[in-house]
Amino acid sequence: MSFVLGIESSCDESSASVVEFDQHLFKVHSVSTFSQIDLHIPYGGVVPEVASRNHLETVNQMIDGAMKVWGGKYSDLDAIAVTNRPGLVGALLVGVSATKALSYCLKKPVVPVHHLEGHACSIFLDQSDTLNTIKLPLLLVVVSGGHTSMYIIKTLPEFWEKDFLKHSLIGQSRDDAAGEAFDKTAKLMGFPYPGGVWIDREAKGGNPHAFTLPRALPQKSILDFSFSGLKTAASFVIQDLKKKGTFESSKKDLAASVQEAIIDALFSKIKIAIHQYDCKGIAIVGGVAANSALRARLESLKNIKIYQPLKEYCTDNAAMIAAAGALRFSQGQFLTHHEALKLNAQASA
Repeated sequence: MSFVLGIESSCDESSASVVEFDQHLFKVHSVSTFSQIDLHIPYGGVVPEVASRNHLETVNQMIDGAMKVWGGKYSDLDAIAVTNRPGLVGALLVGVSATKALSYCLKKPVVPVHHLEGHACSIFLDQSDTLNTIKLPLLLVVVSGGHTSMYIIKTLPEFWEKDFLKHSLIGQSRDDAAGEAFDKTAKLMGFPYPGGVWIDREAKGGNPHAFTLPRALPQKSILDFSFSGLKTAASFVIQDLKKKGTFESSKKDLAASVQEAIIDALFSKIKIAIHQYDCKGIAIVGGVAANSALRARLESLKNIKIYQPLKEYCTDNAAMIAAAGALRFSQGQFLTHHEALKLNAQASA
């Protein structure tokens, strides 16, 4: 049994969490998160400098909050896990620096965590024995604001090699991620940031076939994604509707059509990958994994085990980082408090 403090600051959430790992089970004891959404709404997206400065103001509060809710002492921790890649480098540095200070003072080992590996572990949080019952090969699909990628996982998490994601990648977006497509299109429609949630809400009751929008890279031989053309096409539709004076009355149908185009592009590649690699399980993680249309479409899949995080663990959070850190710690992959002093943030993986 181990208790790991996780720290996440890769983008616009400052988060800390204590997770217990025992016999293939992850129990989340606390999650303390400050979301910067309200700070970035006036700009229509995340401003890196604003994000970094806010992390400086909130990270200690989030750590204190997570520890108080847990009720344990710092001396009871077995390790500290922190996102050190990829992400906004200034934001990452705040979490990494806080971790290094804690580690050195407490003489606790540090586990550097790849942000997407954290998302991969989100399916295990507060779910009974998922870790030990994963069906392989597993198609791991990461769909978030900054990432849209697919991986084929052939080993159980306890045997995951360092940087296993690099070796298992089978497809990724060539431009915008799915989350960016939602957010950028929503911004064109006048919705506040983050736009994906607003598109999902507005789409309810709309006609998903009212507007014809492109699905790029339809070839079955290609497992990559592309969403930039969708954003451009949607902008032309919006301009045309505004000229006609029918934009407001068409909002629901347009939102439904945009959502249908994004989910359809995702789902078509998912089905190809499942067939091509004979997958027995599929895990959908990341912020877009909370989208109602995507979740409904997944229910149509037959003869395959579906793994999804609880909705509170879809967006960036420190619990998933603590879980990934606990796995690596159990494998002996960690830095001593002296070695951790050299740890740095990496903007890319």
